[in-house]
Amino acid sequence: MPDAIFADPRLARLYDAFDGPRVDLNLYLGIAAELEAASVLDVGCGTGSLAVMLASSGRTVVGVDPALASLEIARAKESRVTWIHGDATTLPALSVDLATMTGNVAQVFLGDDWEATLRGVRRALKPGGHFVFETRRPEHRAWEDWSRAKPRVLVGVREQLELLNVSLPFVSFRHTYQFPDGSVISSDSTLRFRSRPEIEQSLTRCGFEVVDVRDAPDRPGREHVFVARRVN
Repeated sequence: MPDAIFADPRLARLYDAFDGPRVDLNLYLGIAAELEAASVLDVGCGTGSLAVMLASSGRTVVGVDPALASLEIARAKESRVTWIHGDATTLPALSVDLATMTGNVAQVFLGDDWEATLRGVRRALKPGGHFVFETRRPEHRAWEDWSRAKPRVLVGVREQLELLNVSLPFVSFRHTYQFPDGSVISSDSTLRFRSRPEIEQSLTRCGFEVVDVRDAPDRPGREHVFVARRVN
């Protein structure tokens, strides 16, 4: 079940405004160009920011997401993308050059669903195709910044981030939105912070080889960006 921040229609409509300019996505556009990827699958595409950019560059793009409210916003942005309501384990037959997972997507999988997702991504790739995704480095302790987060007000809506629980590798937090009409909607989320060796081992088990582990240029020292290749 997707978190309310993605699945509730009122919150999904706010997502792009609160997420701000997606300078983090330039990394993925650059890697797609570097790999000469003509076709891309964006797993957990949300409101479609990356998928739209990739389609605008002339690539064939598929975006998949389990949150229908977010996907409807994505569909309204770009008709050239094939939008699929679902997840990596429920995809139709594909054969893409590149698969991506941006933002926190890789960390929303808390248990066995992580490796099930990796296997689903592998099936969607061509032999030798690449998978690129990012995860927060546990040692950076991002949740300490979340605990000090101040409210933001955008488009007339007040957002408050609250840290709920830290029981590593799991960190739980809540976004609360207060609307001009006085209504309030909260969205609780949990992320799993995996170590680099843990991720590399899971990739190997699921039929990938790790080609590179990079830094995120806009967040130096905070993220691991994994570039993995499907083993034939």
